[in-house]
Amino acid sequence: MLAFTPLAGSGRSEQTRPLCYLLTIDDVNILLDCGSFPPGTPADKTEAYYSSLKQHAPNVDLVLFSHGDTAHLGLYPYAHAKWKLAAPAYASIPVQAMGRMAVTEELKDLSLEQQVLPPTDTSEEGEEPHTEKYVATPHQILEAFEAVSTLRYSEPIHLGGKCQGITITPYSAGHTLGGTIWKIRSPSSGTIVYAVDMNHTKERHLDGTVILRASTGGGVFEGLARPDLLITDADRALTVSARRKDRDTAFLDLITTTIRTSHSVLIPCDPSTRILELLVLLDQYWSFQKLDTPICLVSQTGQEMLAYVRSMVEWMGGTVSKDEGGVEIDTSKTGRKRRRDEEEDEGAVGPMSLRFRHVQFFNDGRSFLSAHRTEEPKVILAVPYNMAYGPSRKIFTDLASDAGNLVVLPSIAEPGTLSHDLFTMWNERQSEADKWGKGKVGDVARVRDELTIKLNSKVPLTGQELEDYNTREQERVAKEREAVQRAALARSQQLLEADEGDSGDDTDESEDEDEMAIDRALRGGSEDDMDQDADPVAKRRDSARHLSFDIYLKGNVSKAASFFKTTSGATQRFRMYPYVEKGGMKRKVDEYGESLDVGMWLRRGRALDEDAESEEVKEAKRKKREEEEAKKAPPEPPSKFVSEEVQVRVDCQLAFIDLEGLNDGRAVKTIVPQVNPRRMIIVHAPDEATDALVQSCASIRAMTHDIYTPGVGDTVTIGQRTNTFSIALADSLLASLKLSKFEDSEMAFLSGKVPARGSSSIPVLEPLSSTSHPLRLATPQEDEAKNTRFSVAPLPRTTMIGDLKLAALRSRLTALGLSAEFAGEGVLLCSGGGVGDLEQTVAVKKTGRGKISVEGSTGDVYFTVRDEIYALHAVVSQP
Repeated sequence: MLAFTPLAGSGRSEQTRPLCYLLTIDDVNILLDCGSFPPGTPADKTEAYYSSLKQHAPNVDLVLFSHGDTAHLGLYPYAHAKWKLAAPAYASIPVQAMGRMAVTEELKDLSLEQQVLPPTDTSEEGEEPHTEKYVATPHQILEAFEAVSTLRYSEPIHLGGKCQGITITPYSAGHTLGGTIWKIRSPSSGTIVYAVDMNHTKERHLDGTVILRASTGGGVFEGLARPDLLITDADRALTVSARRKDRDTAFLDLITTTIRTSHSVLIPCDPSTRILELLVLLDQYWSFQKLDTPICLVSQTGQEMLAYVRSMVEWMGGTVSKDEGGVEIDTSKTGRKRRRDEEEDEGAVGPMSLRFRHVQFFNDGRSFLSAHRTEEPKVILAVPYNMAYGPSRKIFTDLASDAGNLVVLPSIAEPGTLSHDLFTMWNERQSEADKWGKGKVGDVARVRDELTIKLNSKVPLTGQELEDYNTREQERVAKEREAVQRAALARSQQLLEADEGDSGDDTDESEDEDEMAIDRALRGGSEDDMDQDADPVAKRRDSARHLSFDIYLKGNVSKAASFFKTTSGATQRFRMYPYVEKGGMKRKVDEYGESLDVGMWLRRGRALDEDAESEEVKEAKRKKREEEEAKKAPPEPPSKFVSEEVQVRVDCQLAFIDLEGLNDGRAVKTIVPQVNPRRMIIVHAPDEATDALVQSCASIRAMTHDIYTPGVGDTVTIGQRTNTFSIALADSLLASLKLSKFEDSEMAFLSGKVPARGSSSIPVLEPLSSTSHPLRLATPQEDEAKNTRFSVAPLPRTTMIGDLKLAALRSRLTALGLSAEFAGEGVLLCSGGGVGDLEQTVAVKKTGRGKISVEGSTGDVYFTVRDEIYALHAVVSQP
C-alpha cells in the first residue's frame, strides 16, 4: 500500500516552496526533500509545516534529497539536531556539498543582521532558539550533512533494516549540479519515480535530464519509463519560455550597455546552485570581449563553493566538461564565433571555464562597498536571490536611486519577498504579449516608485553601552573565576576523602568502628567517647580541617603531637602512620604514591590509532584541521543588532531574464505522456498550473486517468484494497526455477503447494509432487485420446514481460551491424545491410497493447531480430 502526504509545496497552493513530502510504502516512511521557508516569512504561513514535520520526524525511516538549495533541504540540519530526524539520508555528492554551502551561507548572512542563535551558540535538547527562528548552529549543520550518504548517478542501493527490499537509484534531473530524479523500487508497490524541478535542455555547465536522451531516438530513458507511480511538479505548466539564445543575448546586451555608460548591474542570485551558470556565462563573455569591468561575487561561502565545484567536473556538462582548452562564444549581434586559446596557468585547477579570472570575492556588503565606490561601473552578483535579507538587499538600497543602474532578476522568488515585489513591478509594465510566460524575453522597465524596506544590521557598541557591557563582562568573568575556584576546592576535598578510603554509605560498619577506635587512640580517648563519635563522617571532616601535615593522619592529632612531658607529668604516646587495610577500596594513587593519569593512556591509544591510519586518511584529516583553523576568526568587538525602516526611492532600470533552468509547459506536457506512468501525483504548483497539466493528460487516450492532486496535509492512499502476504520458498523449489532477468529484477513462473504446518508463522511454498494431480473430470477430447494409439502432451505456455520500445530495439540492432530504419506508422524495417535485398528484410510493429508483429522470411536477420526482442523482455515459461 502507498500513502502520500504533502507537508509543504503541494499542487494546490500558491506557496509552492519549500518542498517536503512524506511517502509511506507499507510501513516504511520516506521523506522526500526537507526545505525551509525564506527568513522573514510570517509565522502563520510556516508554523503548520514546521509542526507537522516535527511530529513526523522521529518516525521517518529514509530521507532523499533532490536538489542542493534551501527550498529542498534548508530545514534538514535543524530537524536532524532538534526533532530527531535521524533516519538514513541519501543525496548525490554535489547536492550534499552544495546544500551545506547554501545552509551555511544563510546562517552567516542572518547572523550579521539579527540574533538567530542563543548567545552561547548552543541549546538544550528539544529547546527552541529564543528568537523562534529554525536555524541550526554551524556544528549542527556539519553533523547533519556528514550523516548524509552520497551516491553517484545510476548507482542502485539495496537498503536494509526496516527498509529491507527497497532499492533506490539516483538519475540526473538537470537544473542544478547533482540534481536528482529518484527511482524507488519496492517488491510490494512496484516502481515510484520522484522527479521535480527538471530541465531537459543543455546548459553551459550542465547537460539535460536523463529522462530524454538522444540515444533513445527522442524517447524517454528506459529505466524511468512506465513507472507504477510518478510524483512530479507542474509549477511551469502554463509557462512558455523564450529561446535560450534570445535569453542569453538579451542578458549580455543589457549588461554591456549598462557598464559602458559607467553604471552598475545588480544580479541577486543563490549561493550554490544556479549561480554557476551565471558565472560561467559572464566569465566566458568577459574573456571574449576582453572587458576589464570587475565582476563582484558577494557571498561568504563563494570561494569555498567554487573550490568544491572544481573537484566535481565529472558531474558537469556543456562547455565546461567538453572544452578543456577554451570556450566558444556566439556574439549577440554578428553571430560570429571565436575561440579563446588556452593560456598557460600551472596553478589553475579544472577546465578553463571554472577558473573565473574576472571574478572578485567579497564576504559581505560592507567590505564590497568599502572596496568599490558607488559611481564605479561593475557587475554585482549578491546573495540571496530573494533579497529577503543579506548583501543583495543592502546593495539594492544603495543602487536603486541611480537612474542608470540596472537590476536583473534571473529567477522568480517566493511571494512576500523583495525580489518577488520587483518582479511584479516589472511584469506590470510589460505589454500583454511581452509578459512573462508568453515566450518573449520582455523589455527593460524604468521603475519610479517609493519602497519602505526594513534593514537589519550589526553595529559595534559605543559610549555608555560599551561601558555597561564591559562592566557586565567583568562581573561575569569574576563569577566564572569564583565558580572555578569553588569547583577546584570541592574537587580537592573529594580527592582527600577518596584517599581516606571512605565511600559514604558504602562503607561497612566494621570499617567505621576501626576508624573510630584509631581516632580515639590518637587523641587519648576512651570507650566513653563513643557517644561523641556517633557521626564518623562529620568527625573526619573536622579532622581534615585541623591537619597540617604533609602525610595525612587520621584523627585530630594536633592536640597530642609532642614528645615532651605535659604539665601533668604524664608522657604522651605518639602513634605514627595509623593505617587500616580495607578490601575493595578505590584509591586514586598506586602503591608508590603516584597518581594514575587515565588521560595519558587515552592519548597513547589515540596515537597508536593514528599510526595505524593510512596516508590518505592522515592527509584528509590534516586538510580538515587546516580548514577549520582558517575559518577561525578573531573575536568580534562588542556589538548589538539594530533594525530600521528606510524609504528607498527606486529610480533604476529593472529587467527579468529567465535563467532559472527549468522545463516550461511545452516540455512538461511532452515528457509526462512519454513517461506514461500508471498513476501520477502532481505537486509543487499553483491551482491553475495543476489543472492545466491534468487537462493535457486527460486529452491523451493512452495516458492514465489516475491523477492525484492532494493539498497540504491531505493524504492520498493507493492500493488500499490490495492484500499482501508473506511466504517463504522452499530450497527445492528455488533450485528448480529458471530465472529470467528484466531491468533490475529476476523473475520466473512457479506453481506449488503450501502444506498446513502449525510450527511456523510464515508458510512455505513447496513444489508439487509429480504424482499429485488435482481431481477433475476428463474432457471428451481426453476420453477420445485414451482410445487412440498416441497421446498429445500440452506444450508450456510462454509469457513475455516488459514493454518493447522500437527505438531501443533499433539501437541494439544497429550495434550488431544490421540496418534498422522507421518506415512510418510505427513500423521498424530491419535488414542485413544489402540494397534491395527484400528476402532479408523483417518488419517489426506493434499491433496493439502488449502485441508485437514480426513479419519476414526466415533467415539470419529474422532470428537475430527475434532474439533481440526476447532479450528486451523477461521470458518465463508456464507449464
